[in-house]
Amino acid sequence: MNLTEKISYIRGLAEGLKLDDSKPEVKVINAMLDVLNDISFSIFSLEDLYDDLSTQVDDIDGDLANLESDFYHDEDCDCCTCDEDEDDESDPFYEVTCASCGQKLNVSEDVLLEGEIECPNCGELLEFDFSDLFNEDGCSDDVCSCGCCDDDSETETEEE
Repeated sequence: MNLTEKISYIRGLAEGLKLDDSKPEVKVINAMLDVLNDISFSIFSLEDLYDDLSTQVDDIDGDLANLESDFYHDEDCDCCTCDEDEDDESDPFYEVTCASCGQKLNVSEDVLLEGEIECPNCGELLEFDFSDLFNEDGCSDDVCSCGCCDDDSETETEEE
């Protein structure tokens, strides 16, 4: 039995006694039953609001968990300065040391290939030059997977 049903039961008991409504003590009992009834409706309303709020908080918690996993990429990590998983070959990270302040930075291969980054500690512009590692086709002299370097070498041998 919920609170509203209990109050209704007590009201029924009071009415079953066939008390004289003109007596002051009966007026007090009826007034108390009215107050209990109002309190019961207020509590019922608060329970509904609590249920709605609880559902919203659960939704927000789920959304926040999704954002954290997207932003931090590692649910086990409690900080934002940790290294990314270096075993992940799809997005390798490299350690770079700023020549001005000595700050060690972990930067992704994409950032290195962009050619420059600003040191977050001192603001110095760190430039990365890979021109001596690549030929004019943009391929590494050691390993070329595009096939353009092989074609050039074969063409040169055929022309000679």
